[in-house]
Amino acid sequence: MGAYILRRLLLVIPTLLGIMIVNFTLVQFVPGGPVEQIIAQIEGQGDVFAGFAGGGDTGAGAEPIGGGFDDKYVGARGLPPEFIADLEKEFGFDKPPLERFLGMMGNYLTLDFGESYFRSINVIDLVLEKMPVSISLGLWSTLIAYLVSIPLGIRKAVKDGSRFDTWTSGAIIVAYAIPGFLFAILLLVLFAGGSYWQIFPLRGLTSDNWDSLSLFGKMADYFWHIALPIIALTISAFATLTLLTKNSFLDEIKKQYVMTARAKGLSESQVLYGHVFRNAMLIVIAGFPAVFIGVFFGGSIIIETIFSLDGLGRLGFEAAVARDYPVIFGTLFIFGLMGLVVGIISDLMYVLVDPRIDFEKREG
Repeated sequence: MGAYILRRLLLVIPTLLGIMIVNFTLVQFVPGGPVEQIIAQIEGQGDVFAGFAGGGDTGAGAEPIGGGFDDKYVGARGLPPEFIADLEKEFGFDKPPLERFLGMMGNYLTLDFGESYFRSINVIDLVLEKMPVSISLGLWSTLIAYLVSIPLGIRKAVKDGSRFDTWTSGAIIVAYAIPGFLFAILLLVLFAGGSYWQIFPLRGLTSDNWDSLSLFGKMADYFWHIALPIIALTISAFATLTLLTKNSFLDEIKKQYVMTARAKGLSESQVLYGHVFRNAMLIVIAGFPAVFIGVFFGGSIIIETIFSLDGLGRLGFEAAVARDYPVIFGTLFIFGLMGLVVGIISDLMYVLVDPRIDFEKREG
């Protein structure tokens, strides 16, 4: 197992390097970089993309340049070349792309992820600032999904084909079909001061008087704020996990060792939780790290926006819109590395749940 883990760890380096190369290369062909953002603001366009709509004639400053130093920048007419040169130097664009990439990766090896172009905040500090919201959404959504889906899936497997199995399957499919953002809006309308009841707060993770609350008051306030976002984010996660649990149990229940256990006189509960559970839960429990990372990073941008939560989802979206390259590449490197490591942890979880699994033999 040690050799397998070492090989996986060594593969992290070229994989992460490939991710960074592909994304860095793609960014070189995307218009509207940070220099263009500054120029658009100076020219009063507000948004750099206004200059690209309609062929560049959306304003006096958006006319294409016929030649000269700044003809690669939309809306640069009238600005001194020295000013644009200073902008390029400030953002590091006076260097060739290869030199910029190698310098960036060299800094990342020393855990220097730079500062945001437009916020003057270290990327690590910015990520740590947004982390509590994303951890709250990812952790609680994953835990609730597991706590509900596993017992429900086991029950559906035991009652396979019954009325209970039928109506719960229908409810799960309906929940899965409802888009998370639509359900979030419905929750706001119903329970957050819309047209009906104002039971939950409309935005934020804590109240304004958070610092003056007692420990119990802080816990209550936190769960009060997080309740609706968690429900909206979790509602569609039940379907896959519940049906996966049910099908895993059904596959195990039909195997010979279950019949043997029943023939020995063991109760149904002993058969299910003493023999079937360990084998059936292998894929479900071992996949927990990957599921958590999936909820942690995916599907939270819209939920964070609807509930005015300032987390990593909004940070990534705003950085992409503003072309804040240090934030984009810094977070890509950090989370890409985390995702690759979590893949290794998932394999270790499989071995922990079922020691019979040997990845080294399977590779051979």
